[in-house]
This record gives sequence, structure tokens and C-alpha cells, in this order.
Amino acid sequence: MVSNRCKTTVKDALKKLGLHFIVVDLGEVEIMETISEEQREQIKEALYNSGLELMDDKKAILIEKIKNVIVEMIHHSEEAIKINFSEYLSEKLQHDYTYLSNLFSEVQGTNIKQFIIFHKIERIKELITYDELNITEIAWKLNYSSVAHLSNQFKKVTGLTPSHFKQQKDRRRNPIEEIGGHFILDSSCDNEN
Repeated sequence: MVSNRCKTTVKDALKKLGLHFIVVDLGEVEIMETISEEQREQIKEALYNSGLELMDDKKAILIEKIKNVIVEMIHHSEEAIKINFSEYLSEKLQHDYTYLSNLFSEVQGTNIKQFIIFHKIERIKELITYDELNITEIAWKLNYSSVAHLSNQFKKVTGLTPSHFKQQKDRRRNPIEEIGGHFILDSSCDNEN
């Protein structure tokens, strides 16, 4: 679950089932009641009908937590990204980065670094489209060492330079939920943030 629209969908589904939530966050839900197996199945079906999935597998849950932390940092943070992602993920998720990286690669078929790059490229597209920041400011905001580094990475992924992308009338962007996989709801009550 990586968007506010997904959070609203989950809240609505829980309300329809008469359940009260304490927290509905990106990837996690904490429900006030102890739920029966029947209620769990109802939640699972309601979420499935909305395009979401209730997760039980601990490794899959951890993968989604990795994705959610990355999405939150790149797409939902207003501050410039001035951190080391590997250290941040390790600290945030309380796991050694090597373990997180190996698990992510094994399950996703791509590595965390590539997942981050794809999301940064989508964020660059978004910022270019909104035309509020120039390319130098975007490079600084997303922690690129230089405009040249940003431009080279952008071209490698999209086949276009940022300036050529900006000139296009049909600026193709991908929904956050579709970058590097699909979105899934974590059924555990662990606090992510």
C-alpha cells in the first residue's frame, strides 16, 4: 500500500466491516479489535476486491516494508534526500542491510539500488512535469552528485535527457504502485514509522 488512495480504500473496507482502526499507514494496519478467522477472510476478500492483498508471509511483509520506506523517502518527503539509503533502511527496519538486500534481490528479481533508481527517475519526471524546480534543484533535492549524474541516469533509464523529456507533450509517467512491483497490505501491527 503505497499511496493515500490505497490508505483510504483500506479505511473504507474496514469501516464497512464494522472494524475500528488505530493506524492505517503505508503498508500496515493496526485494528482495535481482536479479529476472528472469519473476519480476517472478510478483510482479505474486501481488500482483494479493491486490488490490494493481505499478507501473511514474513519475508513478503519485509519486502513491502522496504518498498514503502523507499517510496516514502522519494515520493512523499518534502526535504532533500541527504542520507545513505542502506544505512537508513537498516536502521528503519532493524535488519542488516546485506540481509535486506539479498532478500529483496531474491524475491523481486532486482536489487534495492535499482528499485531506488527507478523511483528517483519517476520522481524526477514528476518534478519536471510540475515545473516548480529546475534540473539543478532537482539534482540537489534527490541527492545526485551533479546534474550530469542525474542526466546520465535519467537517459539510461528513459532513453531521453531530462530536457528532451520536458519538451515532450506526452510525458509518460508510471503510477508509484507499478514501479518495481505491486502494492500489498501488511496485516501485522508492527510500527513502521
